[in-house]
Amino acid sequence: MYAESDYLPLSALQHWLFCPRQCALIHLEQAWDENRLTAEGRLMHERVHEAGDESRAGIRIVRGLRIHSRRLGLIGQADVVEFHQCERGVAVPGVEGLWQPYPVEYKRGSPKIDSCDEVQLCAQAMCLEEMLHTSILRGAFYYGKPRRRHENDLSDSLRQKTQDAAQQVHSLIKSGRTPRVSYAKKCDACSLYKRCLPKTTGLAKKIDLYLSKAFELPEGEEML
Repeated sequence: MYAESDYLPLSALQHWLFCPRQCALIHLEQAWDENRLTAEGRLMHERVHEAGDESRAGIRIVRGLRIHSRRLGLIGQADVVEFHQCERGVAVPGVEGLWQPYPVEYKRGSPKIDSCDEVQLCAQAMCLEEMLHTSILRGAFYYGKPRRRHENDLSDSLRQKTQDAAQQVHSLIKSGRTPRVSYAKKCDACSLYKRCLPKTTGLAKKIDLYLSKAFELPEGEEML
């Protein structure tokens, strides 16, 4: 269990899985630059949150819900949490009946080949489970490009990956060190490219490795 003073933004998990250096620049060095992609994503989230809550037959929709987890040491805001009336649901303060929470995360692009988005959704579900003392088996994404929902099962393996990512981010922040990275194609889309300079830091990492190997002594020899 983490103290509230140690809570980290839930978004840090996605940043970590995308690139540990990006995660450190944002959450350790407090660096941030915006590009077209981040601006479009920010505006989408703002529109969703500003739409307000609503109720329909058998469903209540809450937008911009604040969530947290002491076990993961995370705090954040869910884009949308739908509460479906269900006999096996949980009680919601101020509302009659039992309700099953169902998180929905909005993304500007299309489904990714990696697990960055899935971990973020799973972390939201795990926060809600802890807060409401319930279990959530699935959630969904709404992707801006295909303009449709993509349902996602919250498997045991995804939960473990989410928990591992949270621990790794906490370890990163505790270390106080920003790791180096080697350049990859995905770096071109990162808004922090000019701050990160991945081609330079990646080269420096290779030089350090070369020098460390160059000065290794053969087995049995000692430094004079």
